[in-house]
Amino acid sequence: MPPNPPTVAEQFVAVLRQAGVERIYGIVGDSLNPIVDAVRRTPGIEWVHVHNEEAAAFAAGAEALLTGRLAVCAGSSGPGNTHLIQGLYDAHRNGAPVLALASHIPSAQVGTGYFQETHPDRLFHECSHYCELVSRPEQMPRVLRIAIQTSLGRGGVSVLAMPGDLADEPAANPTATSVLGGPSPTVVPPLEQVRALADALNRAQRVTLFCGAGVRGAHAEVMELAGAVLSPVGHALGGKEWIQFDNPYDVGMSGLLGYGACHEATQEADLLVLLGTDFPYDNFLPQKRTAQVDHDPTKLGRRTLLDVAVQGDVGATIRALLPLVRPKSDRSFLDRMLRRHAGTLERVVSAYTRNVERHVPIHPEYVAYVLDELAAEDAVFTVDTGMCNVWAARYLTPNGRRRVIGSWRHGTMANALPHAIGAQLADRSRQVVSLSGDGGLAMLLGELLTVKLHQLPVKIVLFNNASLGMVKLEMLVGGVPDFETDHAPVDFSAIARGAGLDAIRVEDPARVRDALADGLGRPGPVLIEMVTDPNALSMPPTITADQIRGFAIAASKMVIEGGVGRMIDLARSNLRNIPRP
Repeated sequence: MPPNPPTVAEQFVAVLRQAGVERIYGIVGDSLNPIVDAVRRTPGIEWVHVHNEEAAAFAAGAEALLTGRLAVCAGSSGPGNTHLIQGLYDAHRNGAPVLALASHIPSAQVGTGYFQETHPDRLFHECSHYCELVSRPEQMPRVLRIAIQTSLGRGGVSVLAMPGDLADEPAANPTATSVLGGPSPTVVPPLEQVRALADALNRAQRVTLFCGAGVRGAHAEVMELAGAVLSPVGHALGGKEWIQFDNPYDVGMSGLLGYGACHEATQEADLLVLLGTDFPYDNFLPQKRTAQVDHDPTKLGRRTLLDVAVQGDVGATIRALLPLVRPKSDRSFLDRMLRRHAGTLERVVSAYTRNVERHVPIHPEYVAYVLDELAAEDAVFTVDTGMCNVWAARYLTPNGRRRVIGSWRHGTMANALPHAIGAQLADRSRQVVSLSGDGGLAMLLGELLTVKLHQLPVKIVLFNNASLGMVKLEMLVGGVPDFETDHAPVDFSAIARGAGLDAIRVEDPARVRDALADGLGRPGPVLIEMVTDPNALSMPPTITADQIRGFAIAASKMVIEGGVGRMIDLARSNLRNIPRP
């Protein structure tokens, strides 16, 4: 007798294995049972049990960003798959190739208002490139391959909705091997666009380069271009890890978390060149005298008016551009920006060096500064939205090997720990550090159980200020008193120990360095809780409306110009490289 054909579920898992998928993140449930059982019986793939499907999508997004390969998450019918949406939005906006399986109610019940009925094929359209309902076995494996190719080819999320009963039916078509994935092709710009950019660079006396995540792999080319046109080089948060290291032209970061001379350099240039960035804060851009280079034509000109638009990869564009650029000899603009950058950092560096070992509660800046010194040279940092973004932007020093992952574009809370789960499963031997805020950790607190269940050696550095610090700052900057931003103190280390993790709690600033060194050096998962200052810029108990507005401005400046850790060393080094007259 011929062997029984595989089920749709078995075929689904087999195609995932052909695509190199090694795990599916999710929570088991009745409509997912055929898929889960197929995973159980298939070598080379595992089911990663999390405690909220939202975390499953975050974890898949982080794995995909680190590996460049497809990562997969799943949610059962109704509430199970609707939990995925937050993490899928984040993955999609980060360009992470993620496939989500949104299991559905029994196929005969669709449209009847059945228990847990939703319509996932409609729900996920906005956070995916491809979202389809599998309603017959004959659609498989073709629609799954289309979903995979779409995620990998376009960078982002694909979603397949599939009734659980359909997954148990016999597959109708063979599971043939197909070529999947591979490196993305290089987008080479048209010569006329390159010439237009070269002409603009040659006409401009003062040029500034502003870099985003699209400069990945083009560090050498950007440095060569900056050297030719004597340009300051600033960056958005997404470009920090790819461009800031070994950069003699560095003037810091722009935007809400910015520091240094980047804002001045972008505003005072005759020509601002945006390289691989979809920087969303258009009020920080001059809205004139701007050129942009991006491989995705839909991003050209959507944030600012452009004089020159170039569709191409940054590296390929600069390689074509350099022979057409006339080297500049006047360093006055570059040197003035470098001096301003170093001077700004010098003025505020005391924020994390003055009396830090006696300041109670602990300066959060100091914790981040020490963590940067002690962490591995190839560490992966995952960062919660909020004030943790500030500490990561200011104090984590890139070197070309470290990675920093956050919800930079979606801006959701609670991403750091589930991102760390996916990062650690992608490579158990690599140091993964979650910079978590107490608000973010509390929101997905159950993922401490996930870390323990899978014995992931994630190090969770918790900034516990019993406050939603970024929200408080936003209120102050908006000229209103903060309200409902604080909560009662919580001993998260006790909760972590109850979940079976090692935990260290630090209230004495003199213990910060030893505690971080101890926690980072322990095997297995560790929570290192730092009780930090919730309100370093204290508001007096009585204050007028005018004083509130004045305080808001002062508070904003303190954050925007906050201390920046080892970056001051880079700024000082760059000053030493300025030629003497």
